[in-house]
Amino acid sequence: MYKCVTIDYSPKTELMAKRIEEKSNEMLTEGYEFVSFSITNTAKAILVFKK
Repeated sequence: MYKCVTIDYSPKTELMAKRIEEKSNEMLTEGYEFVSFSITNTAKAILVFKK
């Protein structure tokens, strides 16, 4: 089972990395493993997780 999650507007790379890390750790506690991500032109990220 896959799940996609979006990260809000993060124009700075350090902020984006922090938000990805936080969301990945949160999803790990729910039993999801981080698979991949994509960054949009609007400085948002789409994270893909697998259960």
